[in-house]
Amino acid sequence: MFASRAVVSILSVVPLALAAQQNPVADWPPHSRERPTPPTVTPGSGGVGATPPADAIMLFGGGQLDRWEGADGGRPRWRVVDGAFEVVAGTGTLRTRDAFGDVQLHIEWMSPKPPRGSDQDRGNSGVFLMGRYEVQVLDSYANVTYADGQAAAIYGQYPPLVNASRPPGEWQSYDIVFQRPRFDASGRVVSPARFTVLHNGVLVHDDVALVGPTAHQRRPPYEVHADRLPIALQDHGHPVRFRNVWVRDLELKRQS
Repeated sequence: MFASRAVVSILSVVPLALAAQQNPVADWPPHSRERPTPPTVTPGSGGVGATPPADAIMLFGGGQLDRWEGADGGRPRWRVVDGAFEVVAGTGTLRTRDAFGDVQLHIEWMSPKPPRGSDQDRGNSGVFLMGRYEVQVLDSYANVTYADGQAAAIYGQYPPLVNASRPPGEWQSYDIVFQRPRFDASGRVVSPARFTVLHNGVLVHDDVALVGPTAHQRRPPYEVHADRLPIALQDHGHPVRFRNVWVRDLELKRQS
């Protein structure tokens, strides 16, 4: 797969034998507590602090949220603190002012310390490509939850190959290569959305195909949407922090 191979080559990779543990979506209902949870691995130093390449768009480098807006198009109401920005409970989703299709996205996040709550009620947020395809953010360090809802899961569809979570209060990274779905003139899906994801430098999804948008307790079918839509971050009521957010617009690269 295009850019993901270059990313994978410089970061630690989960052995291919683990791919068997990433069961097909249809084998399990959403959020099944019977679905096997991934094994835990201690990540290396990869991912966190990655310097953006020269052709990246810096979405947040420690300053202001001028590239972001609220879900209503108004000013962002999350707070900037210590070179990061933090969810303010009840203020709603944050989304980019720019719209994107296929991208390589780097984002770093930190769950609160000391941790509070358990299961899904602990350090919960999410990274939504095109506002509808979610990579879950959760404090999954010594915190049991359903397999397709833990940190780095493609929410409600694919658990990560392994749990590469760091403890709360430590910075973590996602490196995401996303291909948007393609539709024909009649609205039929020509090719589904696809994800390759590295969590703290560890490969946790290798070019997986989504069955539709991610959702809670259901798996809705694809609906035709624009080729370019904002990236969104979820307000789930927890003061999760984000920093060092940058993106490479892969569709523009192919057209140039």
